[in-house]
Amino acid sequence: MAKGIVIDIGRCTGCGYCELICSFTHHGEFNPLKSRIHSSVFIDKSMAVPVVCYQCEDPWCAKNCPAGAISIDKDPGGAVSVVTVHKDKCVGCKMCTLACPFGCIVVSDSYAEKCDLCGGDPQCVKVCRSGAIRFEEAHTSVAAKRKSVAERLLGSYQEE
Repeated sequence: MAKGIVIDIGRCTGCGYCELICSFTHHGEFNPLKSRIHSSVFIDKSMAVPVVCYQCEDPWCAKNCPAGAISIDKDPGGAVSVVTVHKDKCVGCKMCTLACPFGCIVVSDSYAEKCDLCGGDPQCVKVCRSGAIRFEEAHTSVAAKRKSVAERLLGSYQEE
């Protein structure tokens, strides 16, 4: 089974270190706006929800890219499968951002960007002091992950 980033929203503190290291790793500056992982903080519920590419097995972003700039790349051992945006092919049309149901793709410097798992060594995992972000075998489907997060958010807003 392929490894991927797994997030435990119950452990996330909303510190933003993951966003800072991501932007520094990929752009050489500490700027959360240039990060490929984003954290939404719900202050009224004391909850933070990091959002990062799920590396879908059948990615909608790739299906909707008219330039063919998005592909699924696997490492030689098959341990990591990454949905990759090829900058040299990307035309910056933003169709992938519209197609991604999770909002995990951003257009920066006129081309699409998304999590690339830092080549199999995700830096966000290394700086996450609470252990909310882990790099491990993905045992659940994307749909199950999405449902789990939605149920947790919905539960926090339901009346007691």
